[in-house]
Amino acid sequence: MNDLSRESERILSEGKALVRDNREGGRHRRAASIGEGAAKAKRSHVAKKIRNLLIAVFTIWVGAGIAGAIFSGIGFWGVMAVIVATAVATAIFSSYPKMKTPKRADINKGNVQQMVSRTELWLEAQRPALPPPAAKIVSDMGVQLDALGLQLDGLDQNHPKAREVRSLVGEQLPEMIDSYRRIPAHLRAEERAGSTPDRQLTDSLGRISGEIDSITRQLAEGSLDDLAIKHRYLDYKFGEGTQTSPQLENKS
Repeated sequence: MNDLSRESERILSEGKALVRDNREGGRHRRAASIGEGAAKAKRSHVAKKIRNLLIAVFTIWVGAGIAGAIFSGIGFWGVMAVIVATAVATAIFSSYPKMKTPKRADINKGNVQQMVSRTELWLEAQRPALPPPAAKIVSDMGVQLDALGLQLDGLDQNHPKAREVRSLVGEQLPEMIDSYRRIPAHLRAEERAGSTPDRQLTDSLGRISGEIDSITRQLAEGSLDDLAIKHRYLDYKFGEGTQTSPQLENKS
């Protein structure tokens, strides 16, 4: 019986390792997330898988306990069945459901902040198919999209900047990468009209990256101005204005 207990502990330990490996992206199988938006989506997905696994294991062991109470024990084969069922549940819920990458057609749905997060996750999935310079820009773009998403929080969906972001991030960016990926791989480095598809993609991504940064700065101008005003007020109230007057200094 002790051997069976140790075996069940080993199986549960392996299950936890599988979940941990999945959470980390499958040790060395995937690159790190390009931004917090993609990382958050992955953490949420893994949390659901862990919840499903715990529910399944709990149900199996509670069911075994109830059966044991009814039949005055479940015997050797009953214990083995519980261990096997636990192992199967661990294997299944550690691997499934697979995380779904947003489909191209679904990127531009919902509010603009959600659209930016979906684009980030979609970009991460496209990165392995891009040339190294373009992939580097995409990796850096994840941080930019995180910053942009923060500035979009609470912004009116009909605001001119919201519409600009939707066009740039939800339409132009994915359309450009889709166009590149439709080009046969052996033609992507072939020079045509003074450039190559690889260079054209990299240059275009660089321009979009610059536009994202520009829009983020424009949206942040109000917050920057508010901070500067508060700083000047505090400096006036608690800075030079609070220095000890000459009369008090003479009395001291």
